[in-house]
Amino acid sequence: MGDASISRINWPRYFRLINSAYPPIDLFEDIADPADWMLLGAAEGKTNPRRAETIGNLDNIPAARRVGGAGASYVMSPFTHCSPDKPGRFHDRTFGAFYGADSFETAVAETVYHTAKFLSATDEAPGWIADKRELTGAIDADLIDIRAGGFDEFLDPDSYDASQGFAREARDGNAAGIVYPSVRQVGGDCFAAFWPDVMARPVQGRHIKYHWDGVRIDLIRELTSMGDGRVYRLHAGVNGP
Repeated sequence: MGDASISRINWPRYFRLINSAYPPIDLFEDIADPADWMLLGAAEGKTNPRRAETIGNLDNIPAARRVGGAGASYVMSPFTHCSPDKPGRFHDRTFGAFYGADSFETAVAETVYHTAKFLSATDEAPGWIADKRELTGAIDADLIDIRAGGFDEFLDPDSYDASQGFAREARDGNAAGIVYPSVRQVGGDCFAAFWPDVMARPVQGRHIKYHWDGVRIDLIRELTSMGDGRVYRLHAGVNGP
């Protein structure tokens, strides 16, 4: 890992935003012990292929590193559903990673950037779009730390080639994950965990919706059971390809 050090990362709260429909529907939260998931998946595959897609490919996770119970779907899914179309900074098409940020603002900046890039590429019409679900949890783990400087090639704003190779080597060396400075939010930190048992299972927080003005995401709105909540304006530096 070159000059990268190992740091104990102990955050009482990490933040993650995922695509979501409101209200949420969760499957396979507390119906079985992780040791039974392979049998459960096989049974679902024979009787309900759509449900089986929810479980994904459990072969991507060693049995000892699988988790179950409330919130398990949130930390298992990034590893069982490795999409060949959506590689990230510290995961490629062959393995997954769970990303979290040290603040809600950093999590927003990270997701707003990628959402805006997609909407720009697809020439999306202006409007309220892209429902997100906030997840919060804790992490207490030893991670490879590249926040001190000298790792610019892994923090390229546009290319993930070097960072994916670095992550692959780290994961093959049994590293738990990587902590790194946010590329989209100055002063923010993020982590990429290589296994679902590295961080605590998160709980669901707010539901929010992004507003696309045709050029950038300029507003976010909280969604509540009573209707629309507060609206926040994003400054221009937060996002945009």
